[in-house]
Amino acid sequence: MNILVTGAAGYIGSHVVKQLIEETDHSIFVIDNLSTGHQKTIDKLNDIFQQTRDGEITFYREDLKNFEVIEKIFKNNSFDAVIHFAASIVVPESVENPLKYYMNNTVNTTHLIKLCNDYNVKHFIFSSTAAVYGEPIESQVTEETQTEPINPYGRTKLMSEMVLKDASCANDAFSHVILRYFNVAGADIHNRIGQSFPNATHLIKVSAQTAIGTREKMMIFGEDYNTPDGTCIRDYIHVDDLASAHLKALAYLEQGNKSNVFNVGYGHGFSVKEVIATMKKVSGVDFRVDSAPKRAGDPAVLISNNEKVKQVLSWKPKHDDLDVICMTALAWEKTI
Repeated sequence: MNILVTGAAGYIGSHVVKQLIEETDHSIFVIDNLSTGHQKTIDKLNDIFQQTRDGEITFYREDLKNFEVIEKIFKNNSFDAVIHFAASIVVPESVENPLKYYMNNTVNTTHLIKLCNDYNVKHFIFSSTAAVYGEPIESQVTEETQTEPINPYGRTKLMSEMVLKDASCANDAFSHVILRYFNVAGADIHNRIGQSFPNATHLIKVSAQTAIGTREKMMIFGEDYNTPDGTCIRDYIHVDDLASAHLKALAYLEQGNKSNVFNVGYGHGFSVKEVIATMKKVSGVDFRVDSAPKRAGDPAVLISNNEKVKQVLSWKPKHDDLDVICMTALAWEKTI
């Protein structure tokens, strides 16, 4: 199959491409504008390609907002499936600059879905987020939990989900899987690729950077949430396990199954303070942590119910261990 991956020079996309290279014989095409991704990540993926099987990625350094250019890429190739990652993802920024998020996350995604329908692409896997749930009443959210996002980031992703569902309803030849991620962390188990986002806000990456001295200190944003220790609780999933869910989703669609949506997390959570304590333990560094006010758009608790993805996709996580997540994140930071 010919698989197009948007945003594959970024964090999650690169780990999915790595697994596509190692575990399938698909041809891989990538569109990325390198605004947050890196050419060196593409280079590393090509190294893995050469070591695994003869060939390389077909890489287009383009922006999805350049509609005419993107359409030419679809005209010149015959894609069987699209795996769509390219998006803006920083919640506080989405509050400060919502139009950037609506244009990049919703408008560009809608155009991409249109091209898939215009050029007979059969399958679409969408990188969504647990942010679509907002602040749910349930301690664990299922795919049936009401979607009430509390920030523009979550709303832009939910709108794209709606576009995708409506497009699939109107076109029997077009099917999709929506994967709602929880908090993704860690790096390639073999330490070849990892999270290289330039101004990362993700807790585990920030704590790893502080442990190795890249940052002088880190902040806890809010210590008066309605949780046991007053800090936010999240469901942290290792990026390699998340990547494997995409391959399962692709196989699911290839087998002719109907469009579907899945939570992808471990089904349990850790507080900010628990994560920091774990990073201090695995690094052996008692780094500086200060308090700061709450950030806009942060719910207190967000944990997945992952029974559906395990049952329907037969997904089996391999790295459900906070120590492992923190150790791989730390090992990656030491290479940057």
